[in-house]
Amino acid sequence: MATAALQAIRDSAPAVLPSLLLCDFGDLKGEVAELSAAGARVLHLDVMDGNFVPNLTYGMPIVEGLRRHTDLPLDVHLMITDPLAYAKPMVDAGADMLTFHVEAVRDPVETAGKLRDLGVGVGIALNPETPLASFGDAISMVDMALVMSVEAGFGGQAFNPIALEKLRSLRQDYPDLLLEIDGGIGVDTISLARAAGCDLFVVGSAIFRQDSYLAAIADLNAGIQTAARNESVRGLKREDHS
Repeated sequence: MATAALQAIRDSAPAVLPSLLLCDFGDLKGEVAELSAAGARVLHLDVMDGNFVPNLTYGMPIVEGLRRHTDLPLDVHLMITDPLAYAKPMVDAGADMLTFHVEAVRDPVETAGKLRDLGVGVGIALNPETPLASFGDAISMVDMALVMSVEAGFGGQAFNPIALEKLRSLRQDYPDLLLEIDGGIGVDTISLARAAGCDLFVVGSAIFRQDSYLAAIADLNAGIQTAARNESVRGLKREDHS
């Protein structure tokens, strides 16, 4: 199932991933149904431990509860100090992709390898001020790189454009790697991230603080398409000048 789910994530790209941190947990089944009807093809869960980041969110029971209500791939972002301690329970609960932070572990290569041994998709993440070089050799062992455009675990931050530079660099060096961005993504920034080479766009308030999930996701997808059209225009102009 993990292989099929990872392929489903690849096939969904470019895709908007609703971040369920802001959803109504009193009506999880209804929220998932509404998001699915609005066109969501992958769901994103931010797991915070109150240690690696100051906030505390949810754990395996929420992942398990979601799995009972949907077959959509579950992309689980582990913003925690010891990702390996909770990796297998997360997979057993229904996670399809586990992403760990390079800042949280001593040996990213070892962590990536042990996660891969669980038969799950593996992602590696870094904060805005962490250089791409911190990925080291682990980047060749993962399915996805998550570039944070805000500091993990802190709300109300402005989108940091350094994320766009990192996406462009990663896309150039690793053309087949899935690239994801998280933090400050809305109708004004999603086209910038897509133009920089991003595949997966984690979105919170730009969906959950809107009146209609359907309209919100449609607007975000329109932003992705705007980037595609602009790239096509640039391509035609380059051909005209060649």
